[in-house]
Amino acid sequence: MNRKTETVKRQEQFLRDGWEFSYDGPESYSPVRIPHDYVLRTALDPQLEQGGSQGYRAAYGIVRYRRELDISPKDGLRYYLDFGGVMENCTVYVNDRPACSQGYGYSAFRTEITPFLVDGANTILVEIRAEAHPKDRWYSGGGIYRDVKLITTGQDPLDERHITVRTERDGEDAAVTVRAGDGTPFTASIGDNSASGEGEVRLQIKNARLWSTDDPYLYELRIENDSDCVTMRIGIRTEELVPGKGLYINGRPVRLHGVCIHQDYAACGIAFHKELWRERLATLKEMGCNAIRASHHLYDSGFVELCDEMGFYLYEEAFDKWTAGAHARYYEETLADLAVMIERDRNHPSILFWGVGNEVENQGQDSMLAILRTLVDEAHRLDPSRPVCYAMNPHFKKKSGIDAARIKDIQKFVDEADETEITDIAERIGRIRRIAEITDCVCCNYQEQWYPQIHDAVPDKLILGTEIFQYFLGDPEQMQNYTMRVPSLQAEEYPWCIGGFIWTGYDYLGEAGTYPTQGWSGSPIRTNGVRKPMFFQLQSYWTEEPMVHFAVLDYTVPDEDVKEHWDVPPYQEHWDFPMFRRIVIPYRIATNCDDVELYLNGKRFYTPRPADCRDRVIEGFIPWQAGQIDVYGIRNGKRVAEFHLHTPGPASRLVWEEAGTDQTLSVEPGEYRMFRIRCVDEDGNLCFRAQNRIQIIAEGPAETESLDNGYLSDPELYGRDSLKLYQGRLGVLVYRNGEGIARITASCEGLPDAVLTINNG
Repeated sequence: MNRKTETVKRQEQFLRDGWEFSYDGPESYSPVRIPHDYVLRTALDPQLEQGGSQGYRAAYGIVRYRRELDISPKDGLRYYLDFGGVMENCTVYVNDRPACSQGYGYSAFRTEITPFLVDGANTILVEIRAEAHPKDRWYSGGGIYRDVKLITTGQDPLDERHITVRTERDGEDAAVTVRAGDGTPFTASIGDNSASGEGEVRLQIKNARLWSTDDPYLYELRIENDSDCVTMRIGIRTEELVPGKGLYINGRPVRLHGVCIHQDYAACGIAFHKELWRERLATLKEMGCNAIRASHHLYDSGFVELCDEMGFYLYEEAFDKWTAGAHARYYEETLADLAVMIERDRNHPSILFWGVGNEVENQGQDSMLAILRTLVDEAHRLDPSRPVCYAMNPHFKKKSGIDAARIKDIQKFVDEADETEITDIAERIGRIRRIAEITDCVCCNYQEQWYPQIHDAVPDKLILGTEIFQYFLGDPEQMQNYTMRVPSLQAEEYPWCIGGFIWTGYDYLGEAGTYPTQGWSGSPIRTNGVRKPMFFQLQSYWTEEPMVHFAVLDYTVPDEDVKEHWDVPPYQEHWDFPMFRRIVIPYRIATNCDDVELYLNGKRFYTPRPADCRDRVIEGFIPWQAGQIDVYGIRNGKRVAEFHLHTPGPASRLVWEEAGTDQTLSVEPGEYRMFRIRCVDEDGNLCFRAQNRIQIIAEGPAETESLDNGYLSDPELYGRDSLKLYQGRLGVLVYRNGEGIARITASCEGLPDAVLTINNG
């Protein structure tokens, strides 16, 4: 094909600095960085209607962001603004002229601004009409909370959203087929391997290296025409759902050890920062998690890229409700928003499933099934290569004549049993069968107790637990029965159950209990990254590297206001009971080893083998004596893992956990990092019960974004420069705003300062 001597290269510029924000009117602008969540810092309102859904934060009215953009438009070039997400109902103006509008706050969007540009200074204004409350039944924040990019292309640009990439295995080799959508001439290349054509080209990859969670290998694919160039990282893999047998990736059976997550990062709200989520995903990887359900909407593109790079299977879904609840105001845009998700992410190897809804209204009834069929068919049209699913609520309603669109609290109506609730198991299974006839997999929220009956009714479809409790299994006669059996082990019993997603991997804002609780604390990891004992129990199931962990049952800790059936008994990682003299204390040991040795102050207490215990967790009682707990994991008669706890002495100093003995770390300019500080005694033992107030001061090219002690019932969370420790720890979110040496000082009354030195990365 005809080619110019040089391809016009696409240019992409992140627009993170230089923005101003106004909440109170056009005269009150103040500087902000993008991504930005303005709702996080609003005052808590104990009287807020349905306040728990938003963590008792509300922000109504019109807000604006503006920025000057210095451009000298050139003939033959085209200019676009690309928004990862704006919450919500926004209009973008360029030099006071409307360029585009976007309703649904989770959808990415792009608009061409070439016709509106002038030489020199151009004003970009984003007006957001934040008038709905609550926006969702979880914390949804507000503002330009994902990245904004200026994209410059040639006259005939490629649109990566309309490019599809399909991979096929051929023995040890693979074929990569690239389609440009509109029949445009283009060249595709992977390394030195290239091919040209119109509309479609095919590349052969010799000795292809396959993508999986164990080896997330990515190839760089370059696609170019005469006026643009797009690069994307792709993975080569196969996916097969085999009835009665399970999920196969690259021809090998796979179990999904998954968690659901919400998109907020607590200390910075819904503002997305890739480096923070890289750390979060690394922690989940350490737990043995290999799959994530992004609940319940499109996530930032950077999050999907991290799943590709780090090796996570991803269940991505577009919506929570449809015609009722918070999504009802955008129902007319449903098909368009579904297309946004699939067209953006269908070339990512991490995506295993598309989800078209979660716990919707009128579940299993004719009206719901008609919408479901439309969405599933459209998802298959946009991407024929992946299964399409819907996550079922365990509650089914009889047709009652109630208009779900008029229900104020739709989730309460869906969840709570009343006279319209279907209680007969056969009738419930009948509704499930009708849904399964449309979807590619039977996706169940909290229905593990009915898996055998569901499989008998739908033997040609696999079962996936799209939401499962982390600790308590239900009973066939009562869903929330507190049966002491970990639901994530169910998949081991049934080959046709391919795994599940625990609700949730991380604590999150919103969906809270009574004030001042601001979020959900029923997860194995706190908002500030501190691991709870359930983290280690899951790790004992999901990892091979020898590990052992000891925890005690401690009802002296505060009630964190978690919905009971999603909660875990308050096991804690400490040996600090100053209120006791002589008492026996329940304990549990999680391990993936064959045997365990347990010692208290050098005296051995004999334990059963994990294989002989319920859920492979050793449980027992041990007498309270101040001192030292030592636990060893044994394989083949040898100690291969160990864990130690000490009764702490008086608080002696503060220590930055992530730093070495010199308390120094490297961080790249422009990045956010969560650091954790702990209070310890003179021997370095954590003072679990310390509640000291810590003052944080940043000096040099760094600033403190927020403090997070992980206790979501603390009304002082976020936006302050001092906060009390919780369970002896405090998270400090820091932004690195320039080159050079910075210092973060933590101080509290009666203890020496702890100084963290930050160098360039």
